Amino acid sequence: METTTTPRDPQLWRMAKARAKFKSHLLTYVFVNTLLWVIWFVTGRDADPLPWPVWSTLFWGIGVFFQGLGTYGNINRGQLSEREYERLLRQRDGQQ
Repeated sequence: METTTTPRDPQLWRMAKARAKFKSHLLTYVFVNTLLWVIWFVTGRDADPLPWPVWSTLFWGIGVFFQGLGTYGNINRGQLSEREYERLLRQRDGQQ
């Protein structure tokens, strides 16, 4: 049996890898933070006004949010570079 592979579109392949990486990071974030909250709950809650897992959940969550925004949002450096390049070409050619 012969397997044929179709050539990959480099941009789509980069997007697919970025999305897979984000999903893996998100799953790790949810799993680890759930585990931290369970540990906090089981080991006895302190009298502190803020539970200690809130810090990892908050700051790591900010990182995951921006990674998701970069992956699925319109904040893609490659696309921004391509748009800027096209704008410069139009300016050079006098099209503005």
